[in-house]
Amino acid sequence: MKRALLKEYLDEKVALYNSPRFIETDPIQIPHLFTLKEDIEIIGFLMATIAWGNRKSIIKNGHQLCDIMGNSPFDFVMEYDKKDGSHLNFVHRTFNAGDLHYFFIALQHIYKNQEGLEKVFSLHTSETSTQPAITAFKKTFFSLPHQQRTQKHVSDPLKNSAAKRINMYLRWMVRNDTNGVDFGVWNSISPSTLSCPLDVHSGRIARELKLLKRKQNDGKALFELDAALRKLDPLDPVKYDFALFGLGAFETF
Repeated sequence: MKRALLKEYLDEKVALYNSPRFIETDPIQIPHLFTLKEDIEIIGFLMATIAWGNRKSIIKNGHQLCDIMGNSPFDFVMEYDKKDGSHLNFVHRTFNAGDLHYFFIALQHIYKNQEGLEKVFSLHTSETSTQPAITAFKKTFFSLPHQQRTQKHVSDPLKNSAAKRINMYLRWMVRNDTNGVDFGVWNSISPSTLSCPLDVHSGRIARELKLLKRKQNDGKALFELDAALRKLDPLDPVKYDFALFGLGAFETF
């Protein structure tokens, strides 16, 4: 398919799936329960972290996270007592109460000492990519004493990871789509630097549309897909995540 026709086709699919209806079945519905910037970015980060597996389970556990934090994520994190996490009762697949305990401690450290999540990511975003920022963020996030196993819940592009969940989180925070799906609460990072959240659905469709040749959904594949999507829209390439995911998850393509 020629690029102009491909762009027209994918733009139509973006218009279809980048709509409030998308929220009804997506984990992004949980941060949409909040209006305060800090609440959105904290619960958004936690939701992105547990966003693998059954979608109903992800959303159910997202509501449980809100309950744990008294529906005030920022206030809860800032007042969290890092001495004792035994009161936490949470598990999502391999993410358990001990991991959540450290996440609360690390988030508190970032807001008290690093000027918040947006600042940490924006400091290390290059002119062309947020991937270096993800690596730098992981170093900052795990700069406090922690169990080694907890590190697996934050991916690192430097280790050839596609970092699907954290790229999805950055899309949520940075991209302002005016359609009420992505939040656009971070103004210090350009949408042009975002990367597509590459998963089994978007990867399969990208290969069928000849946007991606590499077979593995890894960091190298993400680099290849980013380059292709930026040719279609250099200012907002990650909008095509809606089209690729929608075609893969909701349509017989």
